[in-house]
Amino acid sequence: MSRERYRNTTLARAAKKLAQDCPEEIAVRFDDGSYMSYGEAWTSGAALASALRAEGINPGDTLSFQLPNSRYAVIVMLAAAIGGLVINPIVPIYRNKEVGYILRHSKSRVLFIPDELRGFNYVDMVHELLDDCPDLRQVIYLGASQQLNEIFKSFDQILELGKSAPVEPVQVHPDDTKILLYTSGTTGNPKQVRHSHNTLAAALDNGVEGWQLTDKDLMLMPSPVTHITGYVNGMEMPFFTRTKTLLMSQWDVNEAIRLIETYGATTCVSATPFLKELVDTCQQQGKTLPGFRLFACGGASVPSALIHSAWDTLQDCRAVRVYGSTEVPLVTVGFLKSTQRSLAAETDGLVANYDVLIADDDGNDVGLDTDGEILAKGPAMMLGYSDEEQNRDAFTPAGFFRTGDIGRFLASGALIISDRKKDIIIRGGENIAAREIEETLLLSDAIVDVAIVAVPHSRLGEGVGACIVPAPGFQVDMDYLRELLAASGLAKQKWPQYLELMSALPKTASGKVQKDKLRQSIRQQGVSL
Repeated sequence: MSRERYRNTTLARAAKKLAQDCPEEIAVRFDDGSYMSYGEAWTSGAALASALRAEGINPGDTLSFQLPNSRYAVIVMLAAAIGGLVINPIVPIYRNKEVGYILRHSKSRVLFIPDELRGFNYVDMVHELLDDCPDLRQVIYLGASQQLNEIFKSFDQILELGKSAPVEPVQVHPDDTKILLYTSGTTGNPKQVRHSHNTLAAALDNGVEGWQLTDKDLMLMPSPVTHITGYVNGMEMPFFTRTKTLLMSQWDVNEAIRLIETYGATTCVSATPFLKELVDTCQQQGKTLPGFRLFACGGASVPSALIHSAWDTLQDCRAVRVYGSTEVPLVTVGFLKSTQRSLAAETDGLVANYDVLIADDDGNDVGLDTDGEILAKGPAMMLGYSDEEQNRDAFTPAGFFRTGDIGRFLASGALIISDRKKDIIIRGGENIAAREIEETLLLSDAIVDVAIVAVPHSRLGEGVGACIVPAPGFQVDMDYLRELLAASGLAKQKWPQYLELMSALPKTASGKVQKDKLRQSIRQQGVSL
């Protein structure tokens, strides 16, 4: 692997230097009109790191956070880097089942949460989880101070504790584990993906180089900072480069247009639904957003017609398809030249600093214009999963990551993703494991057999469909499924939106459910959510 592509530094060192060199310069903007300078970011991060040290959170411990895109998330990120902590972002839509598993599996020592967000009380959820999370020492919540117990403190309380004695950065090696990201695999529980300081920065650099980002750019970031896209391009980017970012706390297309026009945002990296709403709304309002020059789109199927429409509608914008995953972030960066419009729209981009093979089932390179599994290896590739058995399945003997996606190379060097080998549903950029939902539903006496499959969704790309064989004498309908899944604590985004009752599921001779036939049948029926 090309070590010369590594920065061989850490976020803490980079942030400290910027705070010393240009303390008043704006680093990150927020959608409420506020901003954070390099100096303020460093001061707040160091104060929080000091307070956590005083609370017994030591270098090497895991810090989890389940926060929206906000200044608080930036401070937490910097505090973890300064304090030598391993950071663990948790997607805000996760609920008791997912959050409890992640906290236990990561052995998290401290958790940052909102007190309440979009009608959900996170403090109550964590209260219910405490008995099953023995490693958790502190829970820091956003909001007014409450009379809870000694484990819970408000963010303002703990930040104030560290202001009198900020700490210097803990010396860590750039190849050490920096971040734990949990991603839905084909198994029930999410997989723990480990990245180092070097691998994560290499992912950032792929985009900086491929999209030719400079200090003149402002990256609008609506993707959650608890995803690798939002974390790297929304929060880390301004501290490793001079490209600034603007965090959106929640996607709203009219607010996105206002922010682009008000602050001169030039770029965005996010999921398909966001680009579609942006293009549709600009067409309706007769806007062209001059100066907005790039929208890199991935995380779900990206229709070529949408890319063409973006090029036609937005005056200076090059919308491109990109490909990657939490394990191998930003494998491709898209085609930006005006002469490459068809490649930008009809392929998934040009490989960026990865070695990529298209392989048959025996691992042999199939050559050009032939479908096979996409294998990738490069400086931005993860260190591995926490589970060694998962690593044995995930990597080839030569060290290539088996992406589980099917694709082919064109003579132009472009990569096209044609199918998915893994049993994953991608809903608005969120990976959803089918088996996790299936195992939850099969706990019910009313369900004999179930297959969870992707269903076309007009806005989110894919939604969740359930093909169910009900037990004799039981009535299974959508209301029953909602009641069952609500009681399970599974995040609402994983609940099926489409239900098809069947007398039997199609299976192979060995008993494997033929989900390709189910998906094909749903498409032939013209079902769309």
